[in-house]
Amino acid sequence: MLKKANNYAFIDGQNLNLGVQSQNWKLDFEKFRVLLKEKYEVEKAFLFIGYMPGNQSLYSSLKKDGYHLVFKPILETKSKDKIIKIKGNVDAELVLHTMIELNNFDKAIIVSGDGDFYCLVDYLFKNKKLFKIIVPNKKYSSLLRKFSQNIVPIFLFKDKLKR
Repeated sequence: MLKKANNYAFIDGQNLNLGVQSQNWKLDFEKFRVLLKEKYEVEKAFLFIGYMPGNQSLYSSLKKDGYHLVFKPILETKSKDKIIKIKGNVDAELVLHTMIELNNFDKAIIVSGDGDFYCLVDYLFKNKKLFKIIVPNKKYSSLLRKFSQNIVPIFLFKDKLKR
């Protein structure tokens, strides 16, 4: 009997959200979680996002959909009391949690096209722990090209995943 895979997904929430929006569609997170489970046998999906106090209903919905949420406090850039940019960079958290969980999964799926994850992806690849890199943008970091055989553009699933 074949052993069921125990894969984990590590999702850069901002990169995923902005990448999909840049292609003029909105992601249905519930459908995305189902796709991860059914297509890639993802048992745990960690979603790394900036925490904003007014978004409790969103966070509850994501938890209900089966995501393990990892929050980072956001930074607001202001000019004359007007918020210009909200940033919740989760790169360090994603790398740290992937390494903490390393012995708990068979293979990892990284959802991001950010070159800041090169060292993590390279480590996972060299240790035969990398399954896929799902890139949310049509363009992604050239640093990740080395892993082109593992890269899957999310737009391939647009019809299944759009809200």
